[in-house]
Order: sequence, then structure tokens, then C-alpha cells
Amino acid sequence: MEVFGFDPAGFDWAGLLPFILIGFAAQMVDGALGMAFGVITNTLLVGVMGVPPALASQRVHVVECFTTATSGISHLLNGNIDRKLFFRLLIPGMIGGVTGAYLLSSIDASKIKPFVLLYLAGIGIYLLVRGLVYPPTKREAKHVAPLGLLGGFLDAAGGGGWGPVVTSNLLIQGAEPRKVVGTVNSVEFFLTIAISATFIFHLGIADLVGATAGLLLGGVIAAPFGAFAAKHFSPKLMLILVGVVLTATSLYGVWTAFA
Repeated sequence: MEVFGFDPAGFDWAGLLPFILIGFAAQMVDGALGMAFGVITNTLLVGVMGVPPALASQRVHVVECFTTATSGISHLLNGNIDRKLFFRLLIPGMIGGVTGAYLLSSIDASKIKPFVLLYLAGIGIYLLVRGLVYPPTKREAKHVAPLGLLGGFLDAAGGGGWGPVVTSNLLIQGAEPRKVVGTVNSVEFFLTIAISATFIFHLGIADLVGATAGLLLGGVIAAPFGAFAAKHFSPKLMLILVGVVLTATSLYGVWTAFA
């Protein structure tokens, strides 16, 4: 019996497992380090699973509406959120996100994205070296509102970038790593809703129950584990891991952009 175009009896439930694993792996990294869910899921969906890029992006945006909510709650329960930093990022981030989404039709963000990725790769190398050589020193971040505005804008206009841009630059300013990751993840929920909630209205029920549901289920299961890891990783280890992930994903993005 079909419900809104979805037939449970004829659905390939075993085929859902790879999408669950992709969602789980991507959210584990994102929840622990504050970045890379979109990059990992898009790369695996397009490169490994053969999903068309536009459909992959659409699915990831829908999934992030739910995984960021679960991740934010998990970080809150683990004490990983700086409330002052949260509100300093929230409004500028949403303004930047809405502005980026509004201007998306009149700008070509793909021309800018490779240069942003090169910048982020440099930041990643700096964080890696700093984590390996210099002991982290905790300071209060000063440049927050402009960072939230830029991160939100790039996330909407460039198809991603909130986590890499905001997390990495807050870490450079000396903010506590686990608080940065938890806070950035929590704000991202509101940013994602502001930018991409319309995707939900354009997707059919059948697609939501298919591969998108697999990504969503895997991501939601992984969210508490990612938040727990962020709480217990040392600041030095966090800087090293963020540096490695940021450098690798940014350089991969540059390579695909120019290829």
C-alpha cells in the first residue's frame, strides 16, 4: 500500500545501510570537531554512491536541519556551549545566511569558493602546527559578530562553510576548543533552518523515507557520541585534529574546484 507515493513493501531497506553509515561517520567528525558534515556526506554520496550533485546537496541540507538540532542538544547536555558566544554568533550568522541565500541568484559564489578554501587550508596548517608545537592558551574571542556574518553568508552562498570558517577562526583567537565546537554546532541549527528549510517542502515523502532518512538516522545516532568526544578531547588534540580535517577537506575542495 502506497502512502504519499511511498510503498513500504517494495522499498529496499537493506540499501539504506550505506547511507546510515555515511551519516554516522560524517556526524561523528562534525560533532567532535565542529565541521565537515556537508563535505564528507557530499563527497561520499557523489563520489562513492553515485548520487547526482544537486540531489546530494538537497539531501544533506534536509538532514542537517535534524542532525544540528540533535548535536546542539547533545553539546548542551555535555556542557560544551558558551552561552555568551552563542548569542554573539546567532544573530549575525542568521543575517549573513539569509543575505547569502537572497543574493545567491545574482552572484557566482563558485568563483570565490576556491580562494576561501585556500585560506581555510592555510588556517588548517597553522592550527596543526600550533597544536603540535605550541601549548594552547585560552583567551576570549574578540572578533565574533563579523565572523558570524561572514560564516553565515559563505554557508548560504557557497554551499557550505559555517563550521570550517567560524570554528577555525575562533580557535585562532584562542577560544576554548570544546566550547567553540559545541557553540558553533548549536548555532548552526538555527542557521540551517533559516537557509534551507524550504528544501523540506520541495521533497516528497518517498525521498525523505529513502536515502535521506538513512543519512538522518546515522547522523542523529552519532550526534551524542560526537559531543561526548568533544568534551573529553584535550585542547592540544582538538587543535591537531581540526587542523588535519580542515586542511584535508579544504585542499580536496580546491582540487575539485580547479579540476
